[in-house]
Amino acid sequence: MSERCAHLSAASTRDPAPSTRGGCAGCAAVGEQVWAHLRLCTECGYVGCCDSSPRRHASAHHRETGHPVVRSFEPGESWMWCYEDEQLGR
Repeated sequence: MSERCAHLSAASTRDPAPSTRGGCAGCAAVGEQVWAHLRLCTECGYVGCCDSSPRRHASAHHRETGHPVVRSFEPGESWMWCYEDEQLGR
C-alpha cells in the first residue's frame, strides 16, 4: 500500500469556512438545485457538487484553481480525496 500523499497530510489540519451551507455554490450561481453530494475544498472552503452530480462543480473547481484536496461535506462523512494523486484519505 502506498504512503499517504503530502496533499492529504497538509489538508488534514485545514478547516476553512464553507463558501455556503445551503448547497453547491456553482449550482446556485447558475440557478441549478439538483446535485448528488457536496464536497468542500480544503484550501478555500468552496462547496461544490460531486462527480455524480450533473455539473460536477467540485472537480471543475480543482481544474480551475489547482486546489488538490476536497473532503466530504455530507453529514457523518469524514473522508478526503486528493485529485492530484488520486488518493482517498481519512
